[in-house]
Amino acid sequence: MDKPKVVLGVSGGIAAYKTCELLRRLTESGHDVRVVPTEASLNFVGEATWAALSGNPASTRVWESVHEVPHVRIGQGADLVVVAPATADMLAKAAHGLADDLLTNTLLTARCPVVFAPAMHTEMWEHPATQENVATLRRRGAVVIEPAVGRLTGKDTGKGRLPDPEEIFEVCRHVLRGRGRADGPDLAGRHVVISAGGTREPLDPVRFLGNRSSGKQGYALARTAVARGARVTLVAANAALADPAGVDVVRVGTALQLREAVLEAAADADAVVMAAAVADFRPASYAEGKIKKQDGQEPAPVALVRNPDVLAELSSARSVPGQVVVGFAAETDDVLANGRAKLLRKGCDLLVVNEVGEAKTFGSEENEAVILGSDGSELAVAHGPKEFLADAIWDQVTPRLAPPAVLRRA
Repeated sequence: MDKPKVVLGVSGGIAAYKTCELLRRLTESGHDVRVVPTEASLNFVGEATWAALSGNPASTRVWESVHEVPHVRIGQGADLVVVAPATADMLAKAAHGLADDLLTNTLLTARCPVVFAPAMHTEMWEHPATQENVATLRRRGAVVIEPAVGRLTGKDTGKGRLPDPEEIFEVCRHVLRGRGRADGPDLAGRHVVISAGGTREPLDPVRFLGNRSSGKQGYALARTAVARGARVTLVAANAALADPAGVDVVRVGTALQLREAVLEAAADADAVVMAAAVADFRPASYAEGKIKKQDGQEPAPVALVRNPDVLAELSSARSVPGQVVVGFAAETDDVLANGRAKLLRKGCDLLVVNEVGEAKTFGSEENEAVILGSDGSELAVAHGPKEFLADAIWDQVTPRLAPPAVLRRA
């Protein structure tokens, strides 16, 4: 089979040096990459570097190799175009259909998925003009990744940092896998909230009640949702994983903190997926000092109290009319019977049921599950990477979403 053809556009921001790592990941994973830098970007990384790393010529100019009509052919032949970094200037040109160099011409002629990874100062990202340009591009079907929060040029810190190249690569990989969708990104214009990881309920300053959840399934849901065009809020409970590109991450520790964060984020969400393992109970009291072992004495019993049922609360009092609520059921026996009972009890639209154990699901890169629907539907998802299950879940969510017009009126 031919290698997937990727056009890597580079615009003139200092984050261009990070794009070398994205290029390396694309080429080493079997993609045929043509780098199309802007003239301004060459102030940061030169043409020779792009040509050497990609194995293809790199040019900014429409007038080179004119017999090959590069301003048309490059975009026409691409399976994916990704622009990283995408400056405010580049987003504005793309949104308004300007074509004054090879990259902007390529964007106009491309009929494949397009991904923009913005990088700029916070004030530039938040400016109404930039936000309108981003909204325009997303409405047309482009995937515009939310920039990361962190250290910017100089001493500035805020939203506008280029996401980690490895995470941009993951978005590109997911977009390429789903490029056959006839209507483009099927979650474009949607806000989805995902919980991930496992809550910890403190017993004393050094001990807690917890679980084995790594957060990998929730993070896979977040990555695939970004690739399908969604704005994503990820409520992460004690997950030691890199932030997915384009995701607003809210970090929490306990079940009560997770409840507060999810309910706040769900206020305008089209869908909420509760993939986190939320503790059912917490210690009734917290010891201010470490609980000491007493020689010759058995430890005192730990009294527990029940935590709020966040999934049931979301299902019974939905913040948005037509909001889709998805739960997870981690079971060790009578998996489907327990799952069906939980679906009825919780009142959610979909319940993802899987068998867990010390060597199953938790911490693994793979998963298998049955997705139960409140309409009586059942979909078995075979053992495979967690991103496959994530896509299967979104495939079940999207037909259940309310029409965008209904959500706007709400």
